[in-house]
Amino acid sequence: MCGIVGIVGNRDVAQRLYDGLKRLEYRGYDSAGICTIDHGKLERRRAEGKLDNLARELAQDPLHGTTGIAHTRWATHGAPTVSNAHPHIVGPISLVHNGIIENFKPLRDELIAEGRKFESETDTEVVGHLIAREVEGGAAPQDAVAKVLPRLIGAFAIAILFRDHPDLIIGARMGAPLTVGYGEDENYLGSDALAVAPWTQKIAYLDEGDWAVIRRDRIEIFDRENRLVEREIVESGASSAPVEKGNYRHYMQKEIFEQPIVVAQTLQSYVRPFEGEVALPVGDLDLSSVNRVTIVACGTSFYAGLIAKYWIEHFARVPVDIDVASEFRYREPVLEAGGLALFISQSGETADTLAALRHARAEQQRIAVVVNVPTSSMAREADLLLPTHAGPEIGVASTKAFTCQLAVLAALAANLARAKGRLTPDDEAAIVGHLQEAPAAMNAALDHDDEIASMAHLVVPARDVLYLGRGPEYPMALEGALKLKEISYIHAEGYAAGEMKHGPIALIDDNVPVIVLAPSGPLFEKTVSNMQEVRARGGKIVLISDAKGIAEAGEGCMATIEMPQVHPLIAPLVYAVPVQLLAYHVAVLKGTDVDQPRNLAKSVTVE
Repeated sequence: MCGIVGIVGNRDVAQRLYDGLKRLEYRGYDSAGICTIDHGKLERRRAEGKLDNLARELAQDPLHGTTGIAHTRWATHGAPTVSNAHPHIVGPISLVHNGIIENFKPLRDELIAEGRKFESETDTEVVGHLIAREVEGGAAPQDAVAKVLPRLIGAFAIAILFRDHPDLIIGARMGAPLTVGYGEDENYLGSDALAVAPWTQKIAYLDEGDWAVIRRDRIEIFDRENRLVEREIVESGASSAPVEKGNYRHYMQKEIFEQPIVVAQTLQSYVRPFEGEVALPVGDLDLSSVNRVTIVACGTSFYAGLIAKYWIEHFARVPVDIDVASEFRYREPVLEAGGLALFISQSGETADTLAALRHARAEQQRIAVVVNVPTSSMAREADLLLPTHAGPEIGVASTKAFTCQLAVLAALAANLARAKGRLTPDDEAAIVGHLQEAPAAMNAALDHDDEIASMAHLVVPARDVLYLGRGPEYPMALEGALKLKEISYIHAEGYAAGEMKHGPIALIDDNVPVIVLAPSGPLFEKTVSNMQEVRARGGKIVLISDAKGIAEAGEGCMATIEMPQVHPLIAPLVYAVPVQLLAYHVAVLKGTDVDQPRNLAKSVTVE
């Protein structure tokens, strides 16, 4: 997900714009740039790759000016080159853009037919030419933007500079988040509150279709009908302090080790340990009338949803459908009016998930969301907001956000079960007790970090790795494989253990490590049986289990990783730790960019 920062200020802004981009670096990007207005000229610096490259450009050739925009780009249309990097300059205007303009081709053809020349391969430059054409024809900046925005189809957040108006930025959003910030004798624009947190805590979130005229002394917001509107100014609560790695080598490592505390913090909002109760802010939402739950999410959040399906159906006996968000609308799902649609997203801005949410709303579903950003678009559109409390997650590969999602989803499953009359008070108290044990159990799992690091070299040479699990450990196998793929670039797949003999077993030889997640319990013997099928064909097994499981089945494994023995309810939270650590240490040994893996963005705000 690209990042946007803008300042209409009273002193040079280039360094602050750069600092704002650093705060958005966690989103993922492959080029970056800054543009300012300096003595009636648009001045720009751009660079491929990391922000350090842009910093060198700025050191060699500094930028001046009190108004400017900045951008980190994640390539969609056009390769990650300097010529495709934002900001673009088209005549008297400069702009940056997050998202995709779906109708860029006919617009581009129209502009080329008029003789206009393009310098990049991006869809963004089309918007620049459309606005520049209006301004060059004599239109005022606001009139130019108001005329162009209705022509754009797709998802976008845009920030525009006007060469002849050095005290002005115009920002607009449709399907991608954008925030305005209110300062003292200067004002701001950012992709989120974190971008502007060092300068102001007073922000307003633009609604869908809004566009904002930002000057040093005032901000005016217009809706999609070009009517002047007011949006609530709120305290962002975003920390102005930079997120530091501390003594950790990478943000991902730090975030793995933060999990016991952030899961505990999250659970504090959802359980009442002294009363033995689960407490959700359901408000007017009557969970007892819910007869079907539809879960929609992407990536790691989808795997959290798969685990929630096991929990909800087991405890509440309510049927659950689950969809990948990018497929949900297009299969035209049958949704009975009054059903509960549950959306899971770390950022609350994921384009596919947000579009699915709006589709479900149109189908008269009640909307619940699990998000880590309580001011996000999804949060603001929900009937039931279930925030996690993971804090900022900088590493692109999700770790602590995932386990906090699981904590919330477990609480939701228990609350739904109580509402449906499926839990006795004693049952509910037992669930609360198990959830309360999760942070300490995760801490115990982290104690095996050195052990996991010492065996990671066994996985590094592999071209393919398989992960196996049964029950809720099947989604954990999927998540483990995703983590390894994301940060080490080793091909990995997760399978339900019983499915091995239905095809994947053909891949097994002595070059394919097989990671088996098998806590002792009701499903252990069947998982071990599948593990023996792998061993019989020369597969090298890494068994992740508790002491009892390792004693029964650890002999002959390439390696074993011992976890604390826990109740099955919290096993997914605990077993998330070793699969995260294994992926992390393999990636470190391979020398990949752990925190910002190639081609990945923290949140995907385009479909």
